[in-house]
Amino acid sequence: MSDGQHSPHDPANLLALNAALRAENKNLKAVVETLRRALYGARSERQLQPADQLPLALNDLSAAPVEPAKLPRPANSNRPGRPRAARNIGGLPTHLPRVHVTIEPARLAYPYCEGKLHRTGEDVSEMLDVVPAILRVRCIHRPRYGCRACESAVVQAKAPPRPVDGGMPTVDLLAHVAVMKFAWHLPLHRQVKMLAGQAIDLDASTLVHWISRAAWWLKPLHALLAATILAALKVFCDDTPLPVLDRTRRRTRIARLWSYAMDDRPWCGPAPPAVGYLYAEDRKGRHIDEHLADFSGVLHVDAYPGYKRLTRRGGNRGPVTLSFCLAHARRKFFEIHKSMGCPVLAEALERFGAIYRIESRIRGTSAEERLAVRQTETQALFDAFKPCWIA
Repeated sequence: MSDGQHSPHDPANLLALNAALRAENKNLKAVVETLRRALYGARSERQLQPADQLPLALNDLSAAPVEPAKLPRPANSNRPGRPRAARNIGGLPTHLPRVHVTIEPARLAYPYCEGKLHRTGEDVSEMLDVVPAILRVRCIHRPRYGCRACESAVVQAKAPPRPVDGGMPTVDLLAHVAVMKFAWHLPLHRQVKMLAGQAIDLDASTLVHWISRAAWWLKPLHALLAATILAALKVFCDDTPLPVLDRTRRRTRIARLWSYAMDDRPWCGPAPPAVGYLYAEDRKGRHIDEHLADFSGVLHVDAYPGYKRLTRRGGNRGPVTLSFCLAHARRKFFEIHKSMGCPVLAEALERFGAIYRIESRIRGTSAEERLAVRQTETQALFDAFKPCWIA
């Protein structure tokens, strides 16, 4: 005979199980919310107000998150309202070519008196049109010329070089295929079907060879772009996972695509913005050391520990100063404050918000004004954060 206290139909046991499942559900929701904010959270998240009282269960930091929409907006907030969405209700861009179509009346005589009509004005309306991509064949004619005095002499222009040795694509077609694949994310096998719709039968491996040949032609330009970016004094660095086909394992493996960027526009610099990508088979720190072998300056990074090896390298290579991302640092404060509502963390978030407000004010101003604001207000913020660093 089973014990009644441990029976699956015992009300007390069901109530305890229900409470445990509710607590686990809250914890899982908190984990999902944390991961969602880490992946898709904006840098300028809305500031949360500190709770009136700390929760009693201090040992559980994964309590159900507070909904930001239910919190009142701060009274002293200077954040401007959301602008209205700009909608195109008429004029289309002026750089687009115009095709003018004039529609005349069926008769240019007034039907009642048969008097001749004269033009007094017109109504013009615009419609957005498209001309689909046209596949054409470029025929290259090379006439041969002979000399009547020297019958054995034959003169003919040299054949122009082809981007693919012995291949049929022109430079324009290679650029089209590459842009459709990398800029608009249209796979090659889908482009093969689009070409087949115009009676051009090609294999997907042919387009793969075309992309490989285009990459070979662009390799010097890529090397020049990477060298230009890494010659800057301030460089932004980050990586993203990249699935790569591995035929030896019959499945994909995760490689890395390291991005290096330079952007001096917020700091009144003369250099134009640029970004370059370098491939690595994994995320080991040695790839960073290889990419930045000749770099010396400030490297803006996240908290990946592989960057720290750059500060310890010796030899004739210059020093590398790591500048860690402020948005990543703020995210940890935000997550804990959202769970606990700690007033100390609320004050830290307010100081982060002060920095973002400075960025909002200097955006769109002149270079001299941005420089003046940065020298005054940023120095004041550093002085405010200095006690925290010392502690």
